[in-house]
Amino acid sequence: MISKKRAVIYGVVLVLVTALFTSTLQIAIGNKVVISKGVYESYKKYNKMLGLESLVKEDFYEKVSDEELVDGAIKGMFSGLEDPYSQYYTKAEFEKLKEQTSGSFVGIGVYISPTSEDEHITVIAPIEGSPAQKSGIKAGDKILKVDGKVVTSKDSDEAVSMIKGKEGTEVELTIKRDEEIFDVKIKREEIVSKTVESEVLDDNIGYIKITSFSEHTYEEFKEAVGKLDNIKGLVLDVRDNPGGLLNICEDIADDLIGEGTIVYTKDNKGNTEYLKSDENEIDVPIAVLTNEGSASASEILTGAIVDNEEGISVGTTTFGKGLVQTVRELKDGTGYKLTTAQYYTPDGDYINEKGIEPTIIEEDEEKQLDAAIKWIKENIK
Repeated sequence: MISKKRAVIYGVVLVLVTALFTSTLQIAIGNKVVISKGVYESYKKYNKMLGLESLVKEDFYEKVSDEELVDGAIKGMFSGLEDPYSQYYTKAEFEKLKEQTSGSFVGIGVYISPTSEDEHITVIAPIEGSPAQKSGIKAGDKILKVDGKVVTSKDSDEAVSMIKGKEGTEVELTIKRDEEIFDVKIKREEIVSKTVESEVLDDNIGYIKITSFSEHTYEEFKEAVGKLDNIKGLVLDVRDNPGGLLNICEDIADDLIGEGTIVYTKDNKGNTEYLKSDENEIDVPIAVLTNEGSASASEILTGAIVDNEEGISVGTTTFGKGLVQTVRELKDGTGYKLTTAQYYTPDGDYINEKGIEPTIIEEDEEKQLDAAIKWIKENIK
């Protein structure tokens, strides 16, 4: 795909010498191509890049790979958006991106993301039971270095590659937590992340914890609900859940809230798309546990439950990511992630960079579950 586009661009360069821009058609004349003025104008903006490519190939002290130059140019285009969530991926990088939603990988077990507040890589949440959690990594930590090399949100993919490695080996992270900076060594392990846990609490109140929204989360959720027979209320724990696949979040919300709006999105043309749920619902009071590590799909689920008055949220304000990314794989195995829309809760709240403030604020993590259970008992039908 890229090679074809590249061929078109070089074709335009040939036209600069001989083309007469009087036709709307492309016409072959010998080994040259005459194209329309409109097509020429659309590619004219690449002239500087192509000229610089020639200079780089001519003067750079080492041999230059065409593929690396093209990948770098495309990465630069996405970087020019100044959006921390939009990114172009090489084939190897895209494979790693797909791995993140598959539920199994070798690493330290931590979800990271760029933020708008600084250029540091921010820990959204460690995976429960992972080497990162056991080593004391917490939501909100900033990763400054990996094995002594400075990393920023602009090279987060490289940082992820450095953090991952062979099972049993160690990686050293330099962490900034508030004003404290310290190093921590973490042993890599195979991370097989079960994303849903459940149990029945006292007084027949169900508890479901969702750690992320990956490919198998809805199946795990359905299985968990099936084990919670005749519960009178439900605590849904999405603390330190960094989000994941929107369609999985939609499926879960559809089972919980009855007929209503789950979320709606707006694109750059003003088009609005509503995700709706049907009339089926769990029909018990629901309390959602949230904190600053609850992001993206976790916030969509929370907003859907609260705004449809199917329950409340308890804890602290969520992360605040109100942007939707489209992920696409190209024919050559490369791919990209592009922010394509903003999302709004059913009541029309845009929560990007501000999060969702809980219905009941409880900053003490050890008291949050008790506060949720108390509210459920008061609202059992």
